[in-house]
Amino acid sequence: MTPRQQAEPIRVLIADDHPLFRDGLAAMLSDGHDTELAGAAATGTEAVELARETQPDVVVMDLGMPELNGVEATRRIVADSPHIAVVVLTMFDDDDSIFSALRAGARGYLLKGADREQIRRAVHAAVNGEIIFGAHLAERMISYFTATLAPPPTFPQLTDREREVLELVAQGLANPAIAARLGLSQKTVRNHVSNILTKLQVADRAQAIVQARDAGLGHQSRA
Repeated sequence: MTPRQQAEPIRVLIADDHPLFRDGLAAMLSDGHDTELAGAAATGTEAVELARETQPDVVVMDLGMPELNGVEATRRIVADSPHIAVVVLTMFDDDDSIFSALRAGARGYLLKGADREQIRRAVHAAVNGEIIFGAHLAERMISYFTATLAPPPTFPQLTDREREVLELVAQGLANPAIAARLGLSQKTVRNHVSNILTKLQVADRAQAIVQARDAGLGHQSRA
């Protein structure tokens, strides 16, 4: 979808099964010079049919629609008319709903309760090829993709503390120095080293150092 050079009002189709909410949204989108109402649908099936007939710029779609749910309606609208941008406006804030809508082709996701300006901004963003989320949904998306793209920890079988100890072992520190560095007793360090050898399935400290350095540990200078 290419950015639009806005010269005429953005034509918006509303799809929501609650008459009061649908009417309020229609009034809001009809009272400005930059948007106009292309139609209103009370079911998912009607939304697909009206989108095909009226060819709006944007569809504001609820997910909890009768006859055909909002995700499937979005999928069909985008498949029929890829230039139509769908912005979800719903009460569902679970990850499954969000990602199902995005996979179906939605270009925005807002929760009901979003104010007038947020909805208008989402409509303008979508018609210009952008993707927009409500504020707390955006934070969740960032957290999700950050966690998804983060590399797995080195030696995932080790605890965080055991990885700290292994890093220092790989630097060549003896147990007393490791204990002093980490503020642990020497007995605790010995136990950690023993657990590390078992989990790495190595016979001694030297083999553990080899594995650790092969994995990129132990390259810091000694303190």
